[in-house]
Amino acid sequence: MDISNELIESMLVKFKSERKWTLQAIQQLSEEDITWAPNSVSNSIANLVAHIRGCGHSRIETIFLNIPDTRDRDKEFEHGLIMTKEQAFNKTKEAFDIIILFLEHLKINPKLLLSQPSLNLPPLTYSQVNNETTILNLMIAMVREIHYHTGQIIYIAKIRKGQLVWQYNEN
Repeated sequence: MDISNELIESMLVKFKSERKWTLQAIQQLSEEDITWAPNSVSNSIANLVAHIRGCGHSRIETIFLNIPDTRDRDKEFEHGLIMTKEQAFNKTKEAFDIIILFLEHLKINPKLLLSQPSLNLPPLTYSQVNNETTILNLMIAMVREIHYHTGQIIYIAKIRKGQLVWQYNEN
């Protein structure tokens, strides 16, 4: 048994599950639900989706795909951020697709887990990791952070809708 492949496969299962439940929750919401926040200092689903998409951009697209960093992290958390239900669904799907595609790439190249791809980049713009971090550390941080925020999305959806309907046989 190769621990690298087991770890990557575990992360893939986790992210695919998070994508499934988050997209199902968003589908059951109204346009108003996407921008609703419990209070003036809490995030809306729009904020959380923007942040999840921003994480995928800065932690995978910028570092591994050399796509210029256009992330505005502060805007992700602006109170009153406007986003349609369709945009929330699509941005969530995009974020998870980026993460899952990258993990599929790691399955083929598991030795990359210990590489440090940010060593020669400008300082990273988020505090959880620094330029000396390994891909393994970066992906573990993403598992934690994405799970945290998808949990918030589902909790807000339940506050707004009460009981949600889950389709267990969908991918």
